[in-house]
Amino acid sequence: MKIIVLVKQVPDTWGERRLDTSTGQLDRSASDAVIDEIDERALEVALQYKDSHDAEVIALSMGPSTVTEILRKSLAMGADAALHVKDEALSGSDLSRTAAVLAAAITKSGFDLVIAGNEATDGRGGVVPAMIAEHLRVPSMTYLDSVEFGADGISGVRGDEHGTVAVHASLPAVISVTEASAEARFPNFKGIMKAKKKPLDVWTLADLGLDSSGFAPSTEVTSTTERPARTAGKKIVDEGNAGNELAEFLAAGRLI
Repeated sequence: MKIIVLVKQVPDTWGERRLDTSTGQLDRSASDAVIDEIDERALEVALQYKDSHDAEVIALSMGPSTVTEILRKSLAMGADAALHVKDEALSGSDLSRTAAVLAAAITKSGFDLVIAGNEATDGRGGVVPAMIAEHLRVPSMTYLDSVEFGADGISGVRGDEHGTVAVHASLPAVISVTEASAEARFPNFKGIMKAKKKPLDVWTLADLGLDSSGFAPSTEVTSTTERPARTAGKKIVDEGNAGNELAEFLAAGRLI
């Protein structure tokens, strides 16, 4: 089985994230760049299957030169190869462009299964996996809390506000997983050394058969504003009537 795992470089999850108000894009220099934690879990799902089955796991990412760092980490964790889609024309791509380009790379590589995180921690769009499935014209199962590989396809459990739903799809397919899925392994020294010898190919838009001329983001940001600073909340001192004051405060904010 050939499994492609989508990984993304994002600002440190625990760091402060800021917008560049001049461009409307995320200021990626504001904090350290790391592999998205949810994508590490997606990679773990693939690697656990590879541990006991004949499978090839490929990490795929789109972005600038610094993306090489997270792809090397993916290789150190156990991926067999990595693909880096890198082209200046892709700077600032929106969800639609990103999905189209990744789908083109997946098609060029060939696949049986695509695994992604349910949503990136920088943009939180949560729709790219389903959009890719639409481009590839294959089944899509998103926001899976657990994944099971079977002889006739892949299945999983998806939670919603009413409970859980058991879903199943034949291969090829695209799935995305949540933070309830397997916790990612740490790269060991042996894996880090092996990663240096594993293939990491770089593809441009031309390599994917896409025309880079006029290939600008299809979404235009017209204005941006900084998030206002947090203000101090109301402090209630209990002098025998704190319950009433708290109820009045909640009612005024339409919280009850």
